[in-house]
Amino acid sequence: MFGDLGHGFIMFLIGFWMVIDEKRLLRVKGGEIWRIMFGGRYIIMLLGLFSMYTGFTYNDTFSKSFNVFGSKWRINYNTTTVLTNDVLILNPSTDTIGTYPWGMDPIWQLADNKIIFYNSYKMKLSIIFGVLHMIFGVCLSVENMVYFKKYAYILLEFVPQVLFLILLFGYMAFMMFYKWVQYSPTTDYEPNQPACAPSVLIYFINMILFKASPKLAGCDMYMFSSQVTVERVFWIVALFCIPWMLIGKPIYIQCVRAFEKRGRREEYVEKIDIQEGDIVIEATLTDPVPHAHHEDEDDEEEEPISEIWIHQGIHTIEYVLSTISHTASYLRLWALSLAHAELSYVLWLMVMQKGLHFGGYPGAIGVYIIFWAWALLTIAIMIFMEGLSAFLHTLRLHWVEFMSKFYSGTGYPFEPFSFTAIFEASEED
Repeated sequence: MFGDLGHGFIMFLIGFWMVIDEKRLLRVKGGEIWRIMFGGRYIIMLLGLFSMYTGFTYNDTFSKSFNVFGSKWRINYNTTTVLTNDVLILNPSTDTIGTYPWGMDPIWQLADNKIIFYNSYKMKLSIIFGVLHMIFGVCLSVENMVYFKKYAYILLEFVPQVLFLILLFGYMAFMMFYKWVQYSPTTDYEPNQPACAPSVLIYFINMILFKASPKLAGCDMYMFSSQVTVERVFWIVALFCIPWMLIGKPIYIQCVRAFEKRGRREEYVEKIDIQEGDIVIEATLTDPVPHAHHEDEDDEEEEPISEIWIHQGIHTIEYVLSTISHTASYLRLWALSLAHAELSYVLWLMVMQKGLHFGGYPGAIGVYIIFWAWALLTIAIMIFMEGLSAFLHTLRLHWVEFMSKFYSGTGYPFEPFSFTAIFEASEED
């Protein structure tokens, strides 16, 4: 969302300065905003580093690009054609000499369809990263199940959850990759030309509704021959995962409790037999045995089975619906990334570029003044305001979309990272 190499570098320098000069800055008595920023100096430094990485991938630095590896596009038109036409169309099958090694080719800065291209690229990338992030969160729930020795929950909760997520939205991410590979301008097979590339979203909606996808003239209806069969199997198995999640865990708990209750009853009867005799045995067998609290049981009182059914129903509904909403929520990566890039471009176009049009000695003074105005707006709007916005949206994705897959909040209280607390604990040891 904050994919700009220049803005990320400034943010890294701010965090690095607070880390290097932290002894002196600890004595500074600032307001609450300063204390929050200084407390998060390591996070700010890391955020700047990762923003630099993302900006290098997008090849975006203050809305401009670096020609690091040399453009892979070549203009094969003659000079007259280039000078007499405002817009030229480049064919990737004839006007390229390979693939740009990393990130975006800088020639896209000159393209009229730059926004369309970045739009499609960042939207699909957001969904792919979102699906991978959620799958990783579901997999982390296994760690809790193993730690608390609830191994049956791996089959009753984890397996249907991860199957539901992978068979639907994981398959949608797979179709994005398959579409990139299958439809190429260099292919000799006519139905695999870029004009025949289908909409993955339309395919996914038709998969859910059991509808046939539209067929374009001269194109195949589906991306691969067995696509209909694969999609229907995936959708049926995903539907089966819903009752699996709903009734599997409560039925298992009921069976375990019934088995333990019967075991306690037999143990109780055997003990009475030794102490009291057969007559008491008959009375004990007919009377209900109260719940005996053993040492190997949990200290918490057993939750009524009716509440377990209600909680499991709520959890199942929440997981199924949130899988859809959480996947869509990752589109904020796309939206805010485009917004940040466009704001940076507007700031350059409407402020800095105006000063570069001046000439002579007055122009030099004007460029100096306009540069500081552009720098001030860049730091205030693009780094502080946009950085805070991107950070809050990232925090939301981690707390809601990611951590809801495994976090239950029943462990130890959270303690912020502190070198002071670590040193004090080491001295006590």
